[in-house]
Amino acid sequence: MAEKKGQTDRIKELTDKLEAGIKEVFTSGRYREYLSAMNKFHSYSYNNSLLILMQKPEASYVAGYKTWETLGRHVKKGEKGITILAPCPYKSVNYVDVIEPDTGQVKRDEQGNVMKERKEISRASFKAISIFDISQTEGKPLPELVKELQGEIPDYKILMDSIRDVAPVPIRFDVWNETKKGYYDLENQEIVIKSGMSDLQTIKTAIHETTHSILHKDKEHTKDSATMEVEAESVAFVVCQHLGLDTSDYSFGYLASWSSDKDLPELKSSLQTIQKTAHDMIEQLDRAILKNTNNLDISLTVADEPMK
Repeated sequence: MAEKKGQTDRIKELTDKLEAGIKEVFTSGRYREYLSAMNKFHSYSYNNSLLILMQKPEASYVAGYKTWETLGRHVKKGEKGITILAPCPYKSVNYVDVIEPDTGQVKRDEQGNVMKERKEISRASFKAISIFDISQTEGKPLPELVKELQGEIPDYKILMDSIRDVAPVPIRFDVWNETKKGYYDLENQEIVIKSGMSDLQTIKTAIHETTHSILHKDKEHTKDSATMEVEAESVAFVVCQHLGLDTSDYSFGYLASWSSDKDLPELKSSLQTIQKTAHDMIEQLDRAILKNTNNLDISLTVADEPMK
């Protein structure tokens, strides 16, 4: 019991550290430069986030054709847009019965006819529009808040095998030119990680995407994309810290880029979810690491035995 309480306290300490680190980013000049560009991007509803995920799961920054032009970039020739639904409300005119406010009865004129009044009614409607991911554009680079993590991990293979054991869906690697490090493909139920990254970036990304596959695995989930990203990266930061891996250079900036303001509403509203998920993942990973380490020791011992 004392050990479990100690781990809970440690996770609380790490989430406090995370909050302080994000707030420091908000006060930096780098953030102001980043914000002036990022204000051009919309926060999409869950339904539109799902549409984006299903059509281009590796998408990172998406915007309309004209928005990209204001950022000094243009859509490459022949690129197919990502279709989402944009609000398109309209008003209709109806003639309705006039009601007496005192009696609640229909009001009539001298001839006994029901009196009518003109009333405008706003109706919800949507239209399909096309947006494009940054990978479909070219031109001026966007300001960045995050630094790609560098560094080798001596036990990289054991850690990667252990994450595969914990993840509820398969993990595979692929090659692409986009800045996005990885993604959880909800449609195909798999995690895809960009090949060629450092050990540290790969492990952090694998834990981030595993969190998505645990917390954001059903189409009926109603959280917005900002909250989902804050949850996944926060869990990744806490778990990596537990493993002795420092992802501050990446996680603080990444989370600041997703938080709507310096009060960190997405982080605070999800703290319980983040802490519980990190706690559960740490316990599962510790067991998987122990198993994979023992298996490696056994295989090495067998390999060292002389032929009989």
